[in-house]
Order: sequence, then structure tokens, then C-alpha cells
Amino acid sequence: MARDIDRKLRVTAALLGAVTAKDLAAAFRRANPATSFDVERAHKWIQGRARPREARLYEDWAKVLDLDHPGAWIADCELDEFIEVLCLRHNCDRDMLERRLESSQRSAAGQRQERNQSLAGTYACYSHAWSPYFRGQLIRGEFSIAQQPGSRLVARYAERLPTSRLHLEGPMAVTGRAMHLDLRESDGDAHMLFCLFSPTPPASVLAGLMCGATIIDPDAQPSVTRMVMVRLPAPSMRLRSADAYLPPQASVAADLASLGLRIPDLAAIDHGIGRFLTGNPGGGLDQVDTASYRALVDLFNPIWFAGTTASQRRAREA
Repeated sequence: MARDIDRKLRVTAALLGAVTAKDLAAAFRRANPATSFDVERAHKWIQGRARPREARLYEDWAKVLDLDHPGAWIADCELDEFIEVLCLRHNCDRDMLERRLESSQRSAAGQRQERNQSLAGTYACYSHAWSPYFRGQLIRGEFSIAQQPGSRLVARYAERLPTSRLHLEGPMAVTGRAMHLDLRESDGDAHMLFCLFSPTPPASVLAGLMCGATIIDPDAQPSVTRMVMVRLPAPSMRLRSADAYLPPQASVAADLASLGLRIPDLAAIDHGIGRFLTGNPGGGLDQVDTASYRALVDLFNPIWFAGTTASQRRAREA
């Protein structure tokens, strides 16, 4: 059973002087260009949310540290023994290594705090409407990020629909490569997933994909759309009270201006957001209609039932 992997990786980073997970991944690639160590998984390992499962990766780790021990030893040994062996192997003062580790942890915590603070705020969100009653229109939503105690980020997304106000809430996970959100309705069954580009300060705009099922629709169709989220200078009552669906051919730039954002060039903003939202032959919206799924069900249900009936018949004959 692999133990203390998160702390051993942080000790390794401190020994190597690796400031980021990207630096650590580069050290593994130098030891083995074909290593399975990658930045996105490294963030989870360092945070203790997962552990490497491939034996080969631990062998790469032993090469990175130039140890006379196999990779399995790194996985299984006690943390104290791991630090002691590293210090002996690299003629490193333990107190100095632990001070370096503490300093790097403070630095990482400070970077997370700074990043989280840069993300906190209110955003106006624009995406393709999923409802068949508003096909071809854009829908505007309100998105907010708040920092909770312990540097935890909580996200909220809301739309004022003709039928009711949709309000989703949930945690955010920010890695070196992407932002992931799993937002749910507290008093309903609406559920949406977001995958956004990981921004850098000042996080003036977020963008990526939103996935879920249609809300205003006789059938709940699985859907995915491109989305652009623009940070506002302050929360806006209009954003919370205005209808979510924008009129056909509406100017997003003009809408943002009405929400309090100063726009020097309306045409440039409309062109840039429009290009991102449209961006592919599908027009920025991918939606699986019920008939397509039903056609698959009609193909495979008879196969399943035939197989089940045959199995039951063989069981009776046995």
C-alpha cells in the first residue's frame, strides 16, 4: 500500500528545488522521457486526492532521486525513513531540507490564496440556449465565485428562465490545466458540469464548456455548449432580474455595458465572443436528440432480451 505519497512528492520537490508541479514533471521526463508522470495528475497526488498506481512511475521516481532502492520502496517506506535516506544519499542537512519544504509549502499556499482571490467575483455568462423554444439564441447567466474558509472555492450559477429561476451551486477544482465545476440545484434535480480553461490573474474572462440536460423542453436532451464568462466590476441587480434569453442578433457587448462594464469597442467584443462561441461546424452547441438515442435503444434492446432469454433457457435445461 503506497503511503504518504503527497508528502514524499513535496519532499522530492524541495530536494530538487522544483517550485511547481510542472518543474517536478520535467525532472521525471529527464529521468525517463516516456514517463507517465503528468502535471494534471501530479496536482491530485500532491494534494493527497489520489496516488500513482503504475509501478513504472515509482521506478522513474527512484531514478529522479538517484536512489539505490527500487520504486516499490518509495511507495511502501515510512516518510521519516524516506527523508533520512534522501539526506544520506545527497549529503543534505535534514533541518535545511525541512526548512526548504516548509518554505515551499508557504509559497504554494500563498500562490493558491492569490489565485483564489483573483477568481472571486461576479461574472456574466453567455452560451447557446439549449431549449428548442429558443433555438439559435444566446442565454445569459450569472456566475459567482466565493472563497470559503480554508481557501475552498464555491461557485454559483443562476439563470432567470421564463418558468422559474434556476440556481446551481457546488465546489470548484482548479488544476494547472483546467477548472472543473460540479454544480447542482439544492431543491431540484438540475445538474451541470463545467470544464473551463485555467486562468491567470486578473481572470477577466473565463471560457470553456458547459454540459447538462435541457430544462425547458418536453424531453431532457443531453447537451453541451461553449460558454464565455466575463468578470463584472460589481454584482448587478439587472443581471439577476433580467430575462436570461437574449433577443435574436442581440449584442453581447451592449449587454455587458448595461451590466456596468465599460466597453471601448463594442464591435471588437461582439466579434471576439461570437467567434469563440461559434468556433466549430456544430455552431458551438452539441445536443443529442431523443430520436437518435431511441434509435440505439431499438437496435440493442432486442439483442439484450434475446441473450437474456437464451441464458434463462440454458439455465432451465442444465
